[in-house]
Amino acid sequence: MVGRGTPSPSSWGLGDGQAVPWEYAPAPESRDIVQLQARYGLFVGGKEVAPRSGQWFTTIDPATEEPLAEVARAGVEDVEHAVGVARRAFRRSWGELPGRERAKYLFRIARILQERSREFAVLETLNGGKPIKESRDVDVPLAAAHFWYYAGWADKLEYAFPGRAPKPLGVAAQVIPWNFPLLMLAWKIAPALAAGNTVILKPASSTPLSALLFADVCRQADLPPGVVNIITGPGEIGLALVKHPDIDKVAFTGSTAVGKTIGRALAGSDKALTLELGGKAANIIFEDAAVDQAIEGVVNGIFFNQGEVCCAGSRLFVQESIAEPFIERLKDRLSTLRVGDPLDKNTDVGAINNAAQLAKIEELVEAGVAEGAEIYQPACELPARGFFVRPTLFTNVAQSSRIAQEEIFGPVLSVLTFRTPEEAIEKANNTPYGLSAGVWTEKGSRILSMVKRLRAGVVWANTFNRFDPTSPFGGYKESGYGREGGLQGMLAYLDLGDGH
Repeated sequence: MVGRGTPSPSSWGLGDGQAVPWEYAPAPESRDIVQLQARYGLFVGGKEVAPRSGQWFTTIDPATEEPLAEVARAGVEDVEHAVGVARRAFRRSWGELPGRERAKYLFRIARILQERSREFAVLETLNGGKPIKESRDVDVPLAAAHFWYYAGWADKLEYAFPGRAPKPLGVAAQVIPWNFPLLMLAWKIAPALAAGNTVILKPASSTPLSALLFADVCRQADLPPGVVNIITGPGEIGLALVKHPDIDKVAFTGSTAVGKTIGRALAGSDKALTLELGGKAANIIFEDAAVDQAIEGVVNGIFFNQGEVCCAGSRLFVQESIAEPFIERLKDRLSTLRVGDPLDKNTDVGAINNAAQLAKIEELVEAGVAEGAEIYQPACELPARGFFVRPTLFTNVAQSSRIAQEEIFGPVLSVLTFRTPEEAIEKANNTPYGLSAGVWTEKGSRILSMVKRLRAGVVWANTFNRFDPTSPFGGYKESGYGREGGLQGMLAYLDLGDGH
């Protein structure tokens, strides 16, 4: 034992007074709990079916670039088949099923997700690249919580919308992104089923495995065939699905560019549409903020899930009077982030999901340097294989810079300063996006004042990236429209009628 004032043991290789090197030993999560099939078909009508297209594609582990499984590549005939099956299930069983009976299935799904949570967490990390501690502690518990929450609403719709006559819309087409495969599935499917709709879900082509494992949960829960259908394939299959004339409701989460394409394709139709698109969130730090808490909030805001979050706090606004010391402490904190194997429980920043996204991040980082911003990246050794990038901090960023205007969707933070609340508001709102924002201050009145003027769908106060199934989420401007989560999330899947 080394007592106070005792020199460091010579085995540490340290001189007197030097810091002890706190190294983390590897703590890998076993992947044995996940039993991958060599090939996955489509999930239509309660069973796995081969694609009528006869085509397949390979999905990989982004941390190693190794193949995980072959997955069906749906074609237009597969879309036609899935829509027909979902329509029959809606007419013959699910659409007329009493709410209390629908709730039983949702409760059952929630319980199974909890029972199989470790399996889902490992698979999310394998196919998505996110750290296992995030899959384990955030994604899977929140997914189960959404099914619990909406199960509770299924038999209370008349109370939720008094004086109205809530009815399901019919068949919902749902297209989700690769950054939160299981959680986005839960955000979409849980309210749709609670309201009495049947669904056809198309997961992202780079992360189909969570949705296909969820198909097994539907079988295990004895969900009536055709209520949930899952088709996999490229983006054009998602577009063919949402454009199908027998679809009543479309829900899309993804890029603003694709959202605009979907909006144009559906213009003039009577389909209900919700879009949850990109963001360029402002995280605003006032001089009276609790600094240590704010530092952690900034790190969570931009480096959670490698920054591959639509509401990531990618623009940091720091009040000028504290900017220098705050940035220095932030750099110190970045130097402690561990980048590497996503299955290691110590990893803070995992792998970027795919090669195309990594190339986009690297291109925008180079643009930031070329435009004169000062770059800081902590020293860390990246794995030899896989799609990895260092956490990146830019200072002296111009408001007009690409890194301050474009959604990077990666672990890249741009720091700007402000003097007054009015200046912070003006700069924060100077973006085509409006999905989220954060405010850090000890003054409640200032929080309320800022929230009122920030053009963002969600504003966090003295925290960031906190989600709850009871709270609605959605954006303004080019961040989309409609809300997911909370009672408001049910509205998108209901025809309220006139109450007569």
